[in-house]
Amino acid sequence: MSQYRTFTAADAVEYARQFGGIENPDSLISAQEIGDGNLNLVFKIFDHEGSSRVIIKQALPYVRCVGDSWPLTLERARIEAEVLQIHGEFCPDHTVKILHYDPVLAVMVMEDLSSHAIWRGELVKGNDYPQAAAQLGSYLAQTLFHTSDFYQHPHQKKADVIRFTNPELCDITEELFFNEPYEEHERNGYPRALEPLIATLRTDDELRRKVAGLKHRFLSNAEALLHGDVHSGSIFVATGSLKVIDAEFGFYGPIGFDVGSVLGNLLINYCALPGLLAPREAAAAREQRLNDVRTTWQSFAEGFLALAAEKTRDRALAYPGYAAAFLSKIWRDTLGYCGTELIRRTVGMSQVADIKTIGDEAMRIECVRQAVTLGRTLILAADNIDDVVALIARVRQNG
Repeated sequence: MSQYRTFTAADAVEYARQFGGIENPDSLISAQEIGDGNLNLVFKIFDHEGSSRVIIKQALPYVRCVGDSWPLTLERARIEAEVLQIHGEFCPDHTVKILHYDPVLAVMVMEDLSSHAIWRGELVKGNDYPQAAAQLGSYLAQTLFHTSDFYQHPHQKKADVIRFTNPELCDITEELFFNEPYEEHERNGYPRALEPLIATLRTDDELRRKVAGLKHRFLSNAEALLHGDVHSGSIFVATGSLKVIDAEFGFYGPIGFDVGSVLGNLLINYCALPGLLAPREAAAAREQRLNDVRTTWQSFAEGFLALAAEKTRDRALAYPGYAAAFLSKIWRDTLGYCGTELIRRTVGMSQVADIKTIGDEAMRIECVRQAVTLGRTLILAADNIDDVVALIARVRQNG
C-alpha cells in the first residue's frame, strides 16, 4: 500500500483525463464526490459544459461509515472490477462498463450512468419501470449460469473460486445477514416498540437452525460467481434500460443468495409502500411490486433453464431433468435468503430508504413489523412454498 493515496477531487479529475477514454480529456475540469455508501469514494467527473462524463471509484482501506477502526483490504477493488468485467462479458446490456482499473490505487474508471436513476429511489417514489424486473432476471440468469459448473470448465472454476475468495467482505455479510439480527448487538437498530417481536428472532430454535443452515450454505456452496450484494440500491434504471453496479462483495457462493437478495429488496419496498404513498397509489404500487417479484423469478428461471439446455458443457449435468431439479433447490435457497434480507434490512445495521423515509412513526413501526414477520415466515416455510405463485399468496397473507 506504499503508493496508495486517498484521492481528492483534483486527483480524480486528473485520473479521468488519463484513463477515462474521453476524446478531449482537457475538457474534464471538475469532480463531485457522490459516494453515499459505506465503503468507498465515488467521484462524478464533469466537463467544461457541466456534463458528467465518467465515474471514478476508489476503495478506502477501512469501512467508510465506521472509520479506520474497521480496516479493510484494498483487494476488494480488484475483485469488484473483475466480477463486473466477467459479468459484463456475459451480460453487457445490464452490467456497468469498467473502462480502467488500477490495483495500486484501488481505483476504477466506469461509464457514467447519469441518464439513469438508482432503482431504490424510484421505488420509494412509486415510479415504475415495467421492463426492469425482466431485465434483472436476465442479468441473474446470464451471470450465474455462465460462472457455474454447468458452463465453466472444472479447472477454470476451481481456479476462479480461489481468485475470488473474498474473506473480509464475506465476513461482513456473514455478520450482518446471519448473526447480528438474531443477537442483541450494538449495530442493530429497530423501533423499540417492536422489541417483543425482535426478541423472538433470538429465541426461536427452529428459526435459528434454519438461519444456521443458510449461513452454512453461504460458507460452503461455491455454485457461481455472485455479485454478492445485488439489491435495488446497486441497480440503475432508465426507460428500457437496467445496469448493475457495486460488485465488491463478489465471490463464489450459492446462486439463491443473489436471487433472494433481489426479491428481498422488492418485498421490503412492498412492505414499506403504505408508509410512502397515499392509500390508492400504495395499493397499485404493491401490486406492481408483486408482479416484479413474479417476473424477476420467472425471467431468471426460464433464462437459466434455456441456457442449461443450450450450453451445459458437463455431460452429467446435461442429463435431462437435472437442471430443473437444481433450479428447485435454488428456489428453496432463494426463499431463505430473501427472508434474511428482509430481516437484516429492518433489524440490523444496513437500514434502507424504503423504511427510513417513512415519516409517520406508527406507520413505520407497522411496516417494519410486516417486513420482519414476512422474513421470518419465508425462512421457516421455504420448504413448503412450491413456486412464485405460492410465494405471492404468502406475501398477501402477511398483510
